[in-house]
Amino acid sequence: MNIRINWRRELRFWSFQLLGWMTWIVMLVLRDLTFVPREYILERVNVFVVDALIGMALTTALRYLYRSVWDRPVYVRFLAVMLGCWLASQAWRPIKVLITDSDFGASVDLTGYGWNTFSNWLPISMSLLLLWSMLYFMMKYYQLFHYEREKSLRSESLAHEAQLRMLRYQLNPHFLFNTLNAISTLILVQSTDQANAMVTRLSKFLRYSLEHDPLDKVTLEHELASVNLYLDIEKVRFEERLRVEYDLAASVRQALVPSMLLQPMVENSIKYAIARHENGGTIWISASPCDRNKLCITVADDGPGAVGDPTSIGVGLKNIRDRLQEIYGDEHQFLFSPQDPKGFKVTVVIPYETR
Repeated sequence: MNIRINWRRELRFWSFQLLGWMTWIVMLVLRDLTFVPREYILERVNVFVVDALIGMALTTALRYLYRSVWDRPVYVRFLAVMLGCWLASQAWRPIKVLITDSDFGASVDLTGYGWNTFSNWLPISMSLLLLWSMLYFMMKYYQLFHYEREKSLRSESLAHEAQLRMLRYQLNPHFLFNTLNAISTLILVQSTDQANAMVTRLSKFLRYSLEHDPLDKVTLEHELASVNLYLDIEKVRFEERLRVEYDLAASVRQALVPSMLLQPMVENSIKYAIARHENGGTIWISASPCDRNKLCITVADDGPGAVGDPTSIGVGLKNIRDRLQEIYGDEHQFLFSPQDPKGFKVTVVIPYETR
C-alpha cells in the first residue's frame, strides 16, 4: 500500500513538474513570436528547453529540502524556502551566463529573458523559484487536506459499519436467550423429544444466519427461508397454536433486504400475540411493490395489539428500526399500526433493489 501511494505521489509530482516547465517554455515562445524573426525561433526554443531542464533539476533539489523540513515549525520552513531559493538562483545564474556566452545560446539573454525583474535585488530566476515554491506548498497543503478528508470519511464509514454490526449482532443473543429459555422449559416438563428437535433446529438456524455478514443484503426469498427455520423452532414449542400465512407478490421474491430483517418482527408477534394466548394465533407475512420504486413488507398478527413508543416493544424491533436508519437513512419507513379487527402490524418500506 505504501509503495502504491509513494508511486502515485511521484507520478503526480513529475506530471506537474513537466507541465509547469513546459508552460514556462510556451510562454517564452509566445512572447518571442511578437518580435523575433521566425527563422530564429527554433534556436531559441532549444535554449529555453535546456534552461528549463536546469530549472527542473534545481527545483527537484528544492523539493527534497522542503520535504526534510516539512514537519518543522513554520518559521523553519519559511527560512528554508528563502534560503533554498536564493542558493538555487545563485547556482543558476552562472549557468545562464555560461549558456548565453556560448555559441549555442548566443541568441538569448538567459539572465533576464528580456523581461524586467520585480526589483533590482530579485532576479527572474529567484522569482521563478519562489513562484515554484509557492505552488509546491499549495499543492502539498491541498493533498494534505484531501488526505485528511478521506481519512475522516473512512473513519465515518468504519463507525457506520461498526454501528450496523453491533445492532445486527445484538439480535442473535436476544433470540438465543429466548430459545434457550424455551428449551429449558421443555426439559423441565420432560418433553425431551421436543427439546431435542428444538436444539437441532436451533443449530441449523444459527448456522444459516451466520452465513451472512451483518452488512449483507439478501434476497427476500432467502430471508423467508431463514424465517421459516426460525418458525420451525417455535412450532416445536407452540405446535398448532402457531399459524402462519403468506401473501407474497412473485415480483418481489428477488428484491434485496437486510439480512435478518424479518425474524425479529416475527419474534415480536410470537411474544405478544401467540405466547400469551391459550389458543395461540395467526401471523401474516406479506410483501409487495409500493409506489415510487419501493418495497413494502408487513408482519401482522391477531393478538391484543401494542400501545406506546416502539422502543418499549422490545430489543428486536428497536434494533431493526436503528439498522434501517443506518442503512437507508431517510429512504425508508418503519411503521406500527393496529390490525383490523384486532392485533398489531409492523410495516417496513425500503427502496426496491435487485442484484
